[in-house]
Amino acid sequence: MKVIAREALQAWLQHLADTRTLLAPHAVEGIVLYRPVEDIGSSVALDPTAPRPAMSVKEAFFPPTERLMSVEREMDPQQTGRRRVRLKETLPEGERIIFGVRPCDARAAAVLDSAFLDAAPPDPYYARRRQATTLIGLACKEMGASCFCRSVGGAPDDPRHVDIFLSETEDGYAVRANTDRGRALLDGVALSDSDAAAPASALNDPVAVPDPLAWPAYFDDPFWEQMSERCLSCRICAYVCPTCRCFDVRDEPLNDGTGSDRFERLRCWDSCSGAGYRRIAGGHNPRPSEGQRLRNRFFCKLYYFPQQYGPSACVGCGRCIDACPVNIDITEVLGHLVTG
Repeated sequence: MKVIAREALQAWLQHLADTRTLLAPHAVEGIVLYRPVEDIGSSVALDPTAPRPAMSVKEAFFPPTERLMSVEREMDPQQTGRRRVRLKETLPEGERIIFGVRPCDARAAAVLDSAFLDAAPPDPYYARRRQATTLIGLACKEMGASCFCRSVGGAPDDPRHVDIFLSETEDGYAVRANTDRGRALLDGVALSDSDAAAPASALNDPVAVPDPLAWPAYFDDPFWEQMSERCLSCRICAYVCPTCRCFDVRDEPLNDGTGSDRFERLRCWDSCSGAGYRRIAGGHNPRPSEGQRLRNRFFCKLYYFPQQYGPSACVGCGRCIDACPVNIDITEVLGHLVTG
């Protein structure tokens, strides 16, 4: 096992922050978020008492709002009195490193890959960001109160889906390079050999999760309408979820004072929990009730998504449990479906 001392790790991270774009867990008005850092000492990246970031690394690959292109109508110099339309695509640029990626977030990135990269056609905006990003994972010493990653195929010390994985030991941090990109990033870093095993993470009791093949039988369960009486359709569960990937695209005018006809095409997060998400031309809404929308959210994560893309779209991070203002708990829902 390779180990890096705490002081060496901090020095290496500071070097990365000085020479590249480094994102790491950072306290923003009391909320821990993945943010660009210039001084690693000012972040909570190496604070063992810091909570799991409130938002996942999804934001780095699939921003809440992004400009896809600008659209401008201008006079055509070759045809008097005629206008032409110019489109300018906005493509992400620059390489980044994200440090402190929790195993659930790393697994969530792999889930998003199955929808945005592996399925045809791949999303070019997501792909450019993903390919330009190096992930350095960090094991959780213990599972949080709302975490249930081990019940959906993960673990707090799961080393997969990152380029480099670190887990804290008495001597520093055990280092595991999973990819050529990770090995290249570690080139020249002082690592020592250790015979000690990395300490195991503290685990929560597993929660009951229905068999994937059992979900169709739950479609007409009256439980969905009962549970939805608490739902506000606020969509916070989707916004904090590391795997929700629904979006809306719209054109907005740019009022820049020049008098030109300029617009920007924006992609913004959306959610199937919203009342108007499925509304179509003519005003028809095939999911008019909160119960139908709540049911679709759970079916999408644990039945529809695996059927279409392969992996489950729930990584057990527990963010939706923590964020819900009316205490809708996904583990409560899953437990009810299993036990009845």
